[in-house]
Amino acid sequence: MTRRLVTTNEAARHPFRRALPPPPKVAATRSGDDDVKLFLLSFAAFFICFYTMIA
Repeated sequence: MTRRLVTTNEAARHPFRRALPPPPKVAATRSGDDDVKLFLLSFAAFFICFYTMIA
């Protein structure tokens, strides 16, 4: 079985999408303080909302 060299993305069916370059590879790196930042932001938002209800 011989197969010609495929230089385009076979998943892209539309001619315009075939002409586009392949998507870049994105490294899955996350900083370790994302959870802390989210917690502090959520805490501050809850505190402000709760404090404005009391005042």
